[in-house]
Amino acid sequence: MTHILLVEDDPAIAMSLKVTCKREGWKITWLDNASSVLPMLHSLEAQDLSAIILDVGLPDGDGLSLCQQIRHTPDIDGLKDIPIVFLTARSDEVDRILGLEMGGDDYCAKPFSPRELVARLKAIWRREQLLSKQSATHTTATDNTTNRASSNSMSGQALTFECQSGIWHYQPLNYSLMWQEQKLELSNTERKILLTLLQAPNQVFSREQLLSAVSDYPDHRLARTIDSHIKSIRKQLATVDASIEVIHTHRGLGYALCPA
Repeated sequence: MTHILLVEDDPAIAMSLKVTCKREGWKITWLDNASSVLPMLHSLEAQDLSAIILDVGLPDGDGLSLCQQIRHTPDIDGLKDIPIVFLTARSDEVDRILGLEMGGDDYCAKPFSPRELVARLKAIWRREQLLSKQSATHTTATDNTTNRASSNSMSGQALTFECQSGIWHYQPLNYSLMWQEQKLELSNTERKILLTLLQAPNQVFSREQLLSAVSDYPDHRLARTIDSHIKSIRKQLATVDASIEVIHTHRGLGYALCPA
């Protein structure tokens, strides 16, 4: 069963979302404070979570910082890639950029329609399935670069990509992406960006194209957030092998796997 964790201190919003989610046949767990979230995520009951809806402004903490904790707490490794959608009363672009950079997958600005939020969650899950399916069926070959993937990612088969930077393995069931036999500690968005680049090693992707690849509701004013995600990806790759330039910046155009 689809299980949603809702972290929201406004009872009216929480009740509205609970009713909408139950109509979808989803289980929903409601917490009204930040301090209860990490203990809940450590519990066995949290292991079946499908997504987290997280209010940015909580009475006892900052939802943005809480998101960052979820993404970087080792002992809740199985939930580090869970989709997170922010609820925010802040309309400022800087706040939205910050939320995405800290590991959020999407956001809804208050006031919002519960049906819109449900649609955004479905879009995130659909995009995950599509990305895995595309990775599983797409094969690209060049003189020295090949990209091989298994034929059925929905069955849980691991995907393998081979290119000049080395061998990559992706496990759709637990969203684990490995390079040179080392697991990469990536946010959900960062993993999607890297998988998009891996599918077409010789293609230069613009910021707008990468943003569209990781969001069904891309706000192209936020395309510059891609730069921050690329920086974070490079930092993680450098912990595995700093001697290899995996992602190349094409000035004025975008990014591609090296060499392009």
